[in-house]
Amino acid sequence: MTAIRVAALADVAVGQPTLVEAGATRVVLVRIDDRVHALGDVCAHKGGPLSAGKLSGARLACPWHGWMYDVRTGQCVFPGRGAAVPTYPVRLENDEIWVEVS
Repeated sequence: MTAIRVAALADVAVGQPTLVEAGATRVVLVRIDDRVHALGDVCAHKGGPLSAGKLSGARLACPWHGWMYDVRTGQCVFPGRGAAVPTYPVRLENDEIWVEVS
């Protein structure tokens, strides 16, 4: 895996999903307090843009049909059909966000 600098920590507001590109991969960054999570931008249901979704706690809802994902694991928690989106390791270094993608 290769770590790619995708944003400054100050560019990612707490509770606001932020779309970035890590190479050719569209990634949603979600900041909860001082932790940043990274997951794929494409909903497993119909391909909706998760970066346009709403965050509630650690759950990110797809704006198209409301499927909800745990941003820490990528697992679908509603409707809970075993679907998931990829998650990526995040490293914070000098207030810079680095994401590891393959």
